[in-house]
Amino acid sequence: MVPARFWLLTGMVVAAVVSRWLPLPPNFAPIGAMALFAGAHFTDRRLALLIPFVAMLLSDTVIGFHSGIPYVYGCFAANVVIGMGIKSRRSLVTVPLASVACSLLFFLVTNFAFWPTYNLYPKTLDGLIACYTAALPFFGNTLLGDLCFSAVLFGGFALAERRFASLRESVGAAA
Repeated sequence: MVPARFWLLTGMVVAAVVSRWLPLPPNFAPIGAMALFAGAHFTDRRLALLIPFVAMLLSDTVIGFHSGIPYVYGCFAANVVIGMGIKSRRSLVTVPLASVACSLLFFLVTNFAFWPTYNLYPKTLDGLIACYTAALPFFGNTLLGDLCFSAVLFGGFALAERRFASLRESVGAAA
């Protein structure tokens, strides 16, 4: 029998992905936080990577695919790894710091990939700087989204663990 912990974690990840369809500001999204959360809570590393990616693929079939998806998914894989790194040290300090690191990583990687792919900016250092500068408003939304959704996911699950002993890792270690 699959433990309640697994189902709640999976449900929270799926709910975060489904919320991509809500009318939210650009880049104010749950996905970075969801990947960080999965890495920090699933004890099976394969599931920590697989469940967010399957959820992303399902939502992207509705929202649409684009040429930057390999970079976006790569960043989310890195978020899962960062989550694995804070798994045993989750706190009111480490989760927000990890969330900020994930936001910064996403901003740096995806905009660096955008710059040579599209002809909006010259392929010079000045063009790269212009690309990053134009993306700063989106970074603000990414940062706020990652912090807010991390608070909801990590905080919500911590409250559920306190309330229901069956959700605690020592009891539901299969997740």
